[in-house]
Amino acid sequence: MAEQLVHSTANEVTGGVWRVEHGAGTAIRKVVNARRDGAAAHLAASADPGHFNYWRREPLVYETGLAASAFAAGGLGGPALIAVNPLGDDAIEMLLEDVQGTAGMSLDTAELGDCAYRLGVAQSGWAGDPPRTAWLARDFLADYTLAQPVPDDLRWDHPAAEAALPAALRAGLRRLWERRYELIEASAALPRTLCHHDVWPMNLIGSGRGPVLLDWAYAGPGALGEDAANLALDTFWDGYTDVARLPAVVEAVISGYARGVAEVLAPAEARRAIMVTGATKYFWLLPRMLVSAWSSPRGRGYDTRDWESMFAGRAPMFQLIVDWSESV
Repeated sequence: MAEQLVHSTANEVTGGVWRVEHGAGTAIRKVVNARRDGAAAHLAASADPGHFNYWRREPLVYETGLAASAFAAGGLGGPALIAVNPLGDDAIEMLLEDVQGTAGMSLDTAELGDCAYRLGVAQSGWAGDPPRTAWLARDFLADYTLAQPVPDDLRWDHPAAEAALPAALRAGLRRLWERRYELIEASAALPRTLCHHDVWPMNLIGSGRGPVLLDWAYAGPGALGEDAANLALDTFWDGYTDVARLPAVVEAVISGYARGVAEVLAPAEARRAIMVTGATKYFWLLPRMLVSAWSSPRGRGYDTRDWESMFAGRAPMFQLIVDWSESV
């Protein structure tokens, strides 16, 4: 028995994720690749250990015990490793614990705030001194965001965007894009810590031993606030969570994280760190959506809404990152 699980097919590194029989129960089988057809060009697998998409990173995170220990101080761990098996020279199979509990998309606002608090506690311990292991992503935020394929002659006047987004918001998002290098510099100036770089509900399970964090492929040094910003915003982008919850979730995540990092950042500093890194993480999103909208009648990946519905559904988050970028 092998049940294929929902996962993004855009990243060349990911070869597949399945729930499989193991002993008297089940386990998660995940395959990572050095190469695979059908992936997005900007998510090509890399053989460079410091590249954000180094294909061997996640098996190394598990084999070295980093997934279990990285955020243990906050009571936030990864699934247990059962086995790592090479599949020739260009692929690796990981067999991982099938964590039982509440799927991340079903976590309530207080539980998301608790996850942020736990992140803050754990990342405080790494503040100013993240691990310098060569195979960790050396500069995920800059490398990932600037890898997004946006042409210099991008047309910003797509009819679906104009119908769904107010003119003032579209103008603000264009300013956000034009300030991308300034935002990257502001994020780089924040205190450094160890980051997961993909904290969102699809990678969280609420278990009896505390939240469990999946998918460690992007782990590496990053800014304090970066993972919390990702959690606050990425809960909503793909339309799985009622956007009416946005203000409450954002405030729960910010206040929870601020409490967690209180030993190293004042509350106002923690809030600013989340705002700066949140605006930086997503300055590329509207431009990338416009590129795709001009070439395809509907979205792909996790969010398959038609373009006008997707632009409209994402408008509150777009407004938030514009506000964040213009207030720091």
